[in-house]
Amino acid sequence: MFEFCRRAGRAISRDEAAAEVGISRKLAAFHLEKLVEAGLLRAHYEQGGRLRKVGRAPKLYEPVETDVRLSIPPRQPDLLAEILLDGVLSQDDDISPMDSALNAAFRRGERIGEDERARSRPGRLSSERALTLAEATLSRVGFEPDRPRPDCVRLHSCPFHPLAQAQPDAVCGINHAFLTGMLNGLRATTVRAILDPAGGECCVEITAD
Repeated sequence: MFEFCRRAGRAISRDEAAAEVGISRKLAAFHLEKLVEAGLLRAHYEQGGRLRKVGRAPKLYEPVETDVRLSIPPRQPDLLAEILLDGVLSQDDDISPMDSALNAAFRRGERIGEDERARSRPGRLSSERALTLAEATLSRVGFEPDRPRPDCVRLHSCPFHPLAQAQPDAVCGINHAFLTGMLNGLRATTVRAILDPAGGECCVEITAD
């Protein structure tokens, strides 16, 4: 039904949606309203249309003008693309393309860390507080962090997968630079990001010094 709304190129009625997918008008209305609640469609009443018996114009539905993506576990291909584009645009003759990408990754991570620190205002960070703040920040980015030990945050998911599988040296290096920059932005000086690949997990862990 959502695909039909996208293809129509205009607002559609409940009757049209019901006929398209082969269900009752009442059931179509139920699903259309659920799509409105989810933020995928918007609804309005037809202006100047003929009135129904209840005295109200037909309700029409059309898709919202926004991208909709779902990924489980969370992936961030756009973030990686932005880092690489930043690296390309900021490259000069003195450094290699890879070093430019690493610098761009560090800067992006640093900005995220600075924004998180400004939002949470944590004050001076002990190792425990730094790990807790890093864990919360990493959750928002999509790394699915866990604490296997009190002095370590392990990352169950890499938001740059599956590109990390195709080019592990490049992507894991960018990931490490990104997380190092994030910790720098948090001013989490008592913890650090280290490369420690493990099967089925992110290649970087956050550990207390």
